[in-house]
Amino acid sequence: MSVEQTLQERSGHKCELCGSEDNLRVYEVAPSDGSADQSILVCETCASQIENPETMDANHWRCLNDSMWSQVPAVQVMAYRQLNLLRGEGWPQDLLDMMYLADDVRQWAEAGMPSEDDDTTPTKDSNGTILNEGDDVTLIKDLDVKGAGFTAKRGTLVKSIHLTDNPLHIEGKVNGTQIVLVAAFLKKA
Repeated sequence: MSVEQTLQERSGHKCELCGSEDNLRVYEVAPSDGSADQSILVCETCASQIENPETMDANHWRCLNDSMWSQVPAVQVMAYRQLNLLRGEGWPQDLLDMMYLADDVRQWAEAGMPSEDDDTTPTKDSNGTILNEGDDVTLIKDLDVKGAGFTAKRGTLVKSIHLTDNPLHIEGKVNGTQIVLVAAFLKKA
């Protein structure tokens, strides 16, 4: 049985966070080995807000009041992480105070959260979306590639980017050549 089938059966064909039955997909809860035990079934709304925290709608996440009590560790981990991201809203702190996680589950949850002393600037695309290692991006304008003798055309897809030490730049392959690109000329695919 595939991971998706296992999750569909476990969740009753519903998002394990909000209960929606539309546009479901597998979401691996990092750090993950890709197994069903370390993945959850989520709707597109939950997935997009998890992947782009700056677009988070706090009222949507009131569903965590129910899902945080799940017996599934991966669901508990995501509920804990989302509640922590929403702490500034007030009501999530009450839920966090009530929430119990086994020690190993708490370690897993905290391992995937950004550290509070992490002052590195994230790499953002032209729309302000945070780019992560391995993301796919699209060029938003033609770029002359110096030294390689070609122009990277607008609309070109750059797969599996690599982040650099400079948050303004990423590395990726265009026409088979590894180049450094300015993040402001890209949008997340």
